[in-house]
Amino acid sequence: MVPNCTLIDDVLERYYLSPSYAIEFCIGFPGNLLVVLGYIFCLPDWRSCNIYIFNLAVSDLIFLCTLPRLSYLYANESTETSPYACIINRFVLHVNLYSSILFMVWLCMDRFLLIKHPTRNHYLLRPQTALIVTGLSWLAVNMEVAPMIALMVQDLQSGNWSRCKDFASLKGDVDSLGYSLGLTLTGYVLPLLGLCGFSYQIAHLLHVQERALQHRTKPYRRTLRVVASAAAMFLVLYTPYHVLRNIRIASQQAWSGMDLCTRMYVEGLYILTRPLAFLHSVINPVFYFLMGDRFRELLVTKLRKLIASS
Repeated sequence: MVPNCTLIDDVLERYYLSPSYAIEFCIGFPGNLLVVLGYIFCLPDWRSCNIYIFNLAVSDLIFLCTLPRLSYLYANESTETSPYACIINRFVLHVNLYSSILFMVWLCMDRFLLIKHPTRNHYLLRPQTALIVTGLSWLAVNMEVAPMIALMVQDLQSGNWSRCKDFASLKGDVDSLGYSLGLTLTGYVLPLLGLCGFSYQIAHLLHVQERALQHRTKPYRRTLRVVASAAAMFLVLYTPYHVLRNIRIASQQAWSGMDLCTRMYVEGLYILTRPLAFLHSVINPVFYFLMGDRFRELLVTKLRKLIASS
C-alpha cells in the first residue's frame, strides 16, 4: 500500500518499469539481432518486403539498446545525468515508436500488392521503390519527433540540466498538448487506419478471387491473418499509451483543475502503459518470420551449416 500519492510514480518506476524494460530487452534484443544478422548474411536477393522488414528490425534493435540504461536508472531511483544522453534516449524511443508502425504499414501494403500482382509487376514491389519509401519514412518520422528536442532542451534548462523527464512531463514554450495530439494523429492514428485498410482490402480481394483461385487461397489467408494480427497488436499496445499520454499532459495544464493526487493517479496509469507500448519491439520478430519471403528457410539452413561445421 502506497502511503502517499506522491510516491506512486517512484514505486512504479522502480518495481514496474525497471524489470519490465529489462525483460523486454532480454527477449527482444536476441530476436531482432538474429533477424538483422540473418538478413545481412543469409539473404542473397532482397525484395521490397525484405527491405521493410530489415529497417523495422534495425529500428527495434536500436531502441532496445536504450532499455538497459533506463532499467538501471529506474532500479536505482536515479535520473540521467547527461543531457545529451537524455535527449538521444527520448528521441530514439519516439522515433522507434512511430517508425515501427509506419514500416509495418508498408509491409502490409507489400503483402496486399503481392496478392493482387503475384508476378511482382507493380512498381511499388520493386526494391528500388522500397528503398525510396524507406528513406522518406525515416525522414518523415524524424521530422515528426524533431520538435520534441526543443521541448526537452527547454525543460532541461529550466531544471538546471539535472532532471531528465518523460515526454508527458516536459514543460516549455512548445504547446506540448497540441504537439502530442498532432503526433498521435499523424504518427499513430493514420498508420493504424492504413493497417486496418490493408486488412480489409486483402479480405475483399480474397473474397473476390475465392472461386477462381480456390486452390491458392490458403497461403493468402495466412497473410490476411498476419496483417490483421499486426493491426490488432498496435491497436492494443499503442492505444492505452497515447490516450493516457494526452490525458497526463492535459492534467498538468492550469485549466484542468485536478488536485495533486488525481494528477499522480493519472501519471501512475500512464506509467503502466509505457512498457506495454514498447512491447511491439519484442513481438515484431514473429511477424518478420511469418512475412519474410523464404527468410525462415534460409536462416535455418545457415544455422544448420554453422552447427555442423562446429
